[in-house]
Amino acid sequence: MQSASEDTASGIVKAAEEAGVSCGTVLETSDEPYESIIKVAEQKGCDLIMMASHGRRGVGALLLGSETQKVLTHSTVPVLVYR
Repeated sequence: MQSASEDTASGIVKAAEEAGVSCGTVLETSDEPYESIIKVAEQKGCDLIMMASHGRRGVGALLLGSETQKVLTHSTVPVLVYR
């Protein structure tokens, strides 16, 4: 039985293939997700890290979206944030 993460990754790969776009996935578990995101991007030689943001403001912005903020702060690979 596949996990929810594996199901999501499979769906992304299928959609990319249908669109004629090459796609690879990496599933990793970490206590510090931002570190894993940066590490994998560097290992794979990525030109860009793309992350989604909820675009929250105020206190919500401080508490949520912190992984995106950490990647932006610590990555040497350019980061594109989609709202």
